[in-house]
Amino acid sequence: MNKVLIVDDHPVIRLAVRMLMERHGYEVIAETDNGVDALQLARELMPDIVILDIGIPKLDGLEVIARLSSTSMLMKILILTSQAPGHFSMRCMQSGAAGYVCKQQDLTELLSAIKAVLSGYSYFPNQALHTVRCSLGNASEADMVDRLSGREMMVLQQLARGKTNKEIADGMFLSNKTVSTYKTRLLLKLNARSLVDLIELAQRNGLV
Repeated sequence: MNKVLIVDDHPVIRLAVRMLMERHGYEVIAETDNGVDALQLARELMPDIVILDIGIPKLDGLEVIARLSSTSMLMKILILTSQAPGHFSMRCMQSGAAGYVCKQQDLTELLSAIKAVLSGYSYFPNQALHTVRCSLGNASEADMVDRLSGREMMVLQQLARGKTNKEIADGMFLSNKTVSTYKTRLLLKLNARSLVDLIELAQRNGLV
């Protein structure tokens, strides 16, 4: 029986995934709502597959993927998220995730993805098989976004959702000063003049 670790900050999602897994013969060995505990549980329990959301507190999903992929552990990482594929599916693939499923899809899609990745295949939306430039209209803007680090992407997304510096800092376990530094860096990297510009750019590129 394949062992599953569920990582999502929404209890309803965790419950739905757990019920689906157990109904189809998978053993859910643990679940958590944050990235720090996810790393610890993965190292201690050695699941066969980690079902992971990207926008989780303490340590975001992209960082969790990178850290787990850098170890010798053989577990598969499958992303289950509400984030539109665009930039995120490609970034997850490059970081070491084996698959990517959007929460907007039917949960049976998750079963197909699990079977695929446990059989040694990858499972990504078509957008991830092409460059971001192909899937977005504004190539130069898409290129700039694609060059952001994972942490910069997460801060940009939180800003675009209207979060304050303090809310972002608390959710990502950063200081207010560090968030301000990220904001300044984003303005420079994305050639934006204001927070409004950043928000509009994030919306145009499917980050919110």
